[in-house]
Amino acid sequence: MRAHPASATGPADPTRRPATEAVLLVGGKGTRLRPLTVHTPKPMVPAAGVPFLTHQLARARAAGVEHVVMATSYLAEVFEPYFGDGSALGLHLEYVTETEPLGTGGALRNVAHRLHSAPGEPVLVFNGDILTGLDIGALVATHRTSGADVSLHLTRVEDPRAFGLVPTDPDGRVTAFLEKPQTPEEIVTDQINAGAYVFTRALLDEIPSGRPVSVERETFPGLLAAGAHLHGMVDSTYWLDLGTPEAFVRGSADLVLGRAPSPAVPGRHGERLVLPGAVVADDAKLFGGTSVAAGAVIGSGALVEGSTVLPGARIAPDAVIRDSLIGANAHIGDRTVLVGAVVGDNAVVGPDNELLRGARVWCGAHLAPSSIRFSSDQ
Repeated sequence: MRAHPASATGPADPTRRPATEAVLLVGGKGTRLRPLTVHTPKPMVPAAGVPFLTHQLARARAAGVEHVVMATSYLAEVFEPYFGDGSALGLHLEYVTETEPLGTGGALRNVAHRLHSAPGEPVLVFNGDILTGLDIGALVATHRTSGADVSLHLTRVEDPRAFGLVPTDPDGRVTAFLEKPQTPEEIVTDQINAGAYVFTRALLDEIPSGRPVSVERETFPGLLAAGAHLHGMVDSTYWLDLGTPEAFVRGSADLVLGRAPSPAVPGRHGERLVLPGAVVADDAKLFGGTSVAAGAVIGSGALVEGSTVLPGARIAPDAVIRDSLIGANAHIGDRTVLVGAVVGDNAVVGPDNELLRGARVWCGAHLAPSSIRFSSDQ
């Protein structure tokens, strides 16, 4: 092992050496996010002015990562033209595409040959749809000091019924991976898998190749059953699974507001983020972490709260948009009200419509004026 020079205040702490390689799992179809993901892979949907993946890459680089391998599948051709070799972010990026979906574990095995770390060195793994304030360096340090084979970021949730549970012993060693609890008696912990891991490099070569493998359902339980040391580090800072439109819109707003940390937000934190090239009427009201992309137009008297407006979209005068996402080149008519809605790329919602929570307008769809309302006109 190469010696590390001592600092002016004493020898460097070897447990604080960063992991210099990471794998980003970005191959999912993002079906729960449709219509946002009809033309765009989930990690490339803009959040706070840039593709969401930019925030993950920037945070990895800030933690000392130098080389990232992206495990791609769905719309794989989109990633490299945007990020290139990664030099603009201070990274070396590589891309490996699955010809058939391989699951989270299969994807890791499929990219393992592109990693250069020694067998005993740590490799970071991130799911491509998690927005988190995780202390990445602390997770790597925990991995080194515990001597674990795999270390997992765990977070605590108020209602764990929607998640698989990950109990640990007093020393942080994982004792089980439990399915979603069906009864109150089955809720033995509020700790869940938060979607970031540190693998000892050699373990990635032991994942079966050439077939789908779930790291959550097969790899982790199998390692535990075989006596491997899996360690859990609880970090309860900001954490959000961006798998639904509602969560994605909230995550974007939290990035703009500064509630979720990222060095990649293109501007100051505040109530609104308006990118160069957007046009916003002087009397329009934008707040709550709203982001407006280049080429978008916000008309006179419009109110946009906690929403994401993508490139080329047009919000007509006196429209009200709350907690919604407006797709690229979509048009929202005069006086239309959207609350918790998603409007796909190139869709047109005519004047005087009212779309409330859960409404999704598909890409290219046209809604006639006054055709949908959820409340009385009286």
